[in-house]
Amino acid sequence: MLKTGLQIDDAHTIVRGSKGVPALIRSVKLMDAVVTSARPLTISDIARQLDIPKSTVHGICCTLVELGLLTRNNANSYLIGPHVMRWANAFVAQSNLTAEFYELLHNLKSFADETFTLSVLDGQEVVYLACRNSASSLGVTFRMGMRLPAPFTATGKAILSTLSNREVRRLLHNSWPNPLTRHSVRDIDELERELDLCRQRGFSIDNGQTREGMYCFGTSVRDSSNTAVAGIAISLLAERVNEPTTTKVAACIQMIARDLSSRLGASRELSNSVSK
Repeated sequence: MLKTGLQIDDAHTIVRGSKGVPALIRSVKLMDAVVTSARPLTISDIARQLDIPKSTVHGICCTLVELGLLTRNNANSYLIGPHVMRWANAFVAQSNLTAEFYELLHNLKSFADETFTLSVLDGQEVVYLACRNSASSLGVTFRMGMRLPAPFTATGKAILSTLSNREVRRLLHNSWPNPLTRHSVRDIDELERELDLCRQRGFSIDNGQTREGMYCFGTSVRDSSNTAVAGIAISLLAERVNEPTTTKVAACIQMIARDLSSRLGASRELSNSVSK
């Protein structure tokens, strides 16, 4: 039951007799249909599934597209739009995610003095929810609310790697961020190659793409549905990075991700998938 008094059953359908705004109820049901569909839905698909006129579906879809809540692809079918991520990220930010992150760092023994960050994806950027900066000078100080282009950051790459390449292209199709350093990934094709490597080894690398002389290693944090809800990263001076250090840092960041995912309700099997 929603706190407004509007009742919705387990199938996300409106319970008869509930009070609510009909247009808003139809919009929510329409978005639920798009979310749960295994393929993009056309106006005819939605009208048939929800048993409402095509003209009504067309009007709702056009409005939701204008608001960024839906996107329309070339086949005149609809997908969930980027604005939904703002709501999802706000929900994550208000949860106990940051508290669990800080508690895990407090009990961490290896790399206890290094810089750790926690961020979520918001459109083409990552937003930092929590940071613990090292005493060592990295040339950048992370702070809560800070935004950086997702394609350049370790946490952004980690989260993007959980999406398909098609979804990544759709997310970044409007524009490409200005490079932060001469190492910043140059285009979507180069990013896809990096994401493929991230999927293979289980962690991402920012090799000076956000700041010259700084290396960051990241991986995703998942919830009970195995959906990536955040990314965590550890940052070091580039001069300290070699093969043995990379192996140890990767193991550390994967361990934290598994523990944090488990605390968010991921089963042991799902949290173990973080490191694969």
